[in-house]
Amino acid sequence: MIFDVKEILTATMILFAIIDISGSIPIVISLRQKVGHIQSEKAVIVSAIIMIAFLFIGERILNLIGVDINSFAVAGSFILLFMALEMIMGIQLMKDETPQTASIVPLAFPLIAGPGAMASLLALRAEYQVMNIIIAIIINLILVYVVLKTSGKIERILGNQGINVIRKIFGVVLLAIAVKLFASNIQSLFQ
Repeated sequence: MIFDVKEILTATMILFAIIDISGSIPIVISLRQKVGHIQSEKAVIVSAIIMIAFLFIGERILNLIGVDINSFAVAGSFILLFMALEMIMGIQLMKDETPQTASIVPLAFPLIAGPGAMASLLALRAEYQVMNIIIAIIINLILVYVVLKTSGKIERILGNQGINVIRKIFGVVLLAIAVKLFASNIQSLFQ
């Protein structure tokens, strides 16, 4: 168990880019508007459990059910695609049973601990020490918690027009991430 600052920083930056909580601010605000309350602590704790568990047993679980990591990532790209379309077009594709709060779905999964993050964890595990990856996960989840807790303040600062503009912009960014995730994994499915 060797702590390597460079590994921790690199893994943190990779996960930060994949989780993209700053880009998810419009989704978080939209969820808060729909359900009234976001359970930040629960979302972060569940995300931590999902990500750390997947770091240790993810590949075995996928192999057990006959799903490779590329298929998992392609499926995740479709979820991100639908979320992006909702943001860009202002439509609702994914219907919920009107939850009272937002924590596990869609915050913990697929927004925070989504397929992209999980695929990245498996890739990082091949190169870095597990403890360094866990520290990177914790750093990212602290940042996620801060964003979730301050989403109301962010909403007040931006106002409705600002939120709508940012939602559309980040919808396009999320769409690009979905396309990239799809494109980088689809080829391996046909080999």
